[in-house]
Amino acid sequence: MKVLVTGSSGFIGGALVRRLKAEGWNPAGLDKRSGAATDYVCDLLDAARLEETVREFSPDAVVHLAARIDIDETANLAGYAANIEGVQNLIAAIRLTPSIKRAIWTSSQLVCRVGYVPRNDTDYMADTLYGQSKVRTEQIVREQDGAGREWCLVRPTTVWGPGMSAHYQRFLRMIQRGHYFHVGNSPLWKSYSYIENIVFQYQRLLEAEAGLVHRKVFYLADYEPIDLLAWSDAFQRGFGARPIRHMPVAAAVALARCGDAANALGMRSFPFNTRRLNNIRTQYQFDLTATKAVCGPLPRTTEQGVKETIDWLNDLSSNSK
Repeated sequence: MKVLVTGSSGFIGGALVRRLKAEGWNPAGLDKRSGAATDYVCDLLDAARLEETVREFSPDAVVHLAARIDIDETANLAGYAANIEGVQNLIAAIRLTPSIKRAIWTSSQLVCRVGYVPRNDTDYMADTLYGQSKVRTEQIVREQDGAGREWCLVRPTTVWGPGMSAHYQRFLRMIQRGHYFHVGNSPLWKSYSYIENIVFQYQRLLEAEAGLVHRKVFYLADYEPIDLLAWSDAFQRGFGARPIRHMPVAAAVALARCGDAANALGMRSFPFNTRRLNNIRTQYQFDLTATKAVCGPLPRTTEQGVKETIDWLNDLSSNSK
């Protein structure tokens, strides 16, 4: 099967292209930046070039991952044009490409604020402009009925593993160096995705019978939530680092307020503030029954993921010397 993967220079997109190739598929990557997994350099906002590129490759399916994914924008939604106009342009290109039978449209768990569990697929509660832009992604796909093809929406949660961003690498390096601390002693349950598991889920959604996926929404994450404390401790043991210390919640709140003050004074790199503390302390678990029913057992356990991630980080360190 020919599959066009947008956002192929990104973490998930690159891993998905690699997996599909390894499984004998014929994927092509599209991104506005060149990269190892990118075959077509094209900006989603260039409607004419996008249409030409999609028709040239004539895929059987599209997995749309390209997006602006940071939450830094505070002005207006125009900063997230790729998540809105870009989606509109891709729908138009799909409509003009008869070979395409199915498209998977990537949204985000942040169409609702962290910790809020929606009552249904259109119960939105975004508290960032990024989240609002992903609400528009979903609304556009529904309004256009996915360009008249088979379609589904997916909402990935936090994704980790080899290839992850510098932000998450810094978190793990803090554990390795003994600089990280737990806040409190209670478990913090979260629905996280290991990279090899989430790209497996994308593949299974491409393969599934139409009736199982068409016009549906799937959260993508490992089926069992992780306890953030236990997960971090697993990395500590894997690194052979000193045991992670625990900080009382009250002390963490005071430190976070100091971080807020430092940020307000222009010290944007201060590593701890109230927003980050709230993100750590807020638990979120999603009902993945529907995803599991379609995708089946995942290929990696958390323990395997931790080992593979540590091996990757060690290779990065060795290659940088």
